[in-house]
Amino acid sequence: MNLPTFQDVLRARRIINQYLQPTPMHNYPALDQMLGATAYVKHENYQPIGAFKVRGGINLMSQLSEVERAAGVVTASTGNHGQSIAYAARLFGVQANIVVPEGANPVKVAAMESLGANVIFHGRDFDEAKAHCEALAQTEGMRYISSGDEPLLIAGVGTHTLEILEAQPDIELIFVPVGGGSGAAGACLAAKAVNPAIQVIGVQAEKAPSAYLTWKNRAATESFIETAAEGLQTRTPFMMPQRILWEKLDDFVLVSDEMMIEAVRIYLEKAKTLAELAGAAPLAAALGMPEVVRGEKIALILSGGNITPEQLQRVLDG
Repeated sequence: MNLPTFQDVLRARRIINQYLQPTPMHNYPALDQMLGATAYVKHENYQPIGAFKVRGGINLMSQLSEVERAAGVVTASTGNHGQSIAYAARLFGVQANIVVPEGANPVKVAAMESLGANVIFHGRDFDEAKAHCEALAQTEGMRYISSGDEPLLIAGVGTHTLEILEAQPDIELIFVPVGGGSGAAGACLAAKAVNPAIQVIGVQAEKAPSAYLTWKNRAATESFIETAAEGLQTRTPFMMPQRILWEKLDDFVLVSDEMMIEAVRIYLEKAKTLAELAGAAPLAAALGMPEVVRGEKIALILSGGNITPEQLQRVLDG
């Protein structure tokens, strides 16, 4: 298993900077008061697809061979990864095929289709969609793109943490959501290379704790999926990011759906910004750890803002 390195993150930044502007990072005094900390929000919800994963998609798609580009690509996604691959495929003239679970977030599905991707519905959850995707790759000869076990994806998304530390070099804690784990693994690669004293804290839904249990047990551990945060819905862990997290992640916490819903509402009220449940998970975790964040300078990676109107209504109804 060839794990990505900090040097790969630096290479990815050179590529990604040709296509994407750095996302904003803002401090909100109203959030500071709630947290008892100086908090900076990294607005990955301002990306062209509304999520951080576009960084990895561009990094990977830019480095496909001509044969791979001609054959097309296939991947499985609950939404944001699929949008990333669709966006990057359109940018580089590659046909993207995205397998999504039945009942996938319609906002994300519509976005993938608008970018020219062929969206295929299969299975009750991500893992069933992934199995069908892998079969298609074999039978159709397309380049299979794992949403987690891809070094170029991990290196690409790690550039968000480079931007955090360039803007605020004295950040002490970074909170990052964990679904498959690519974003957290990338954050660890960048943060620990720049300053090993920075603490990186992963956050997952307590109703989909596969990555958390795998990190805790130091062994692949499957789990149930009952969370509404589709960006955190992983039943089977991805082991490439886990190898990085085992070595470099400082802490891993679980948050409830109710905590994430409240964090979405707080972002709306205090920061005037829209987060999906997974994107609000870092804020939910920080609010639940007052003894850890008090007096610290922290970064919250708001990984995405692709929330459906129905989900948003639930937040507003409180």
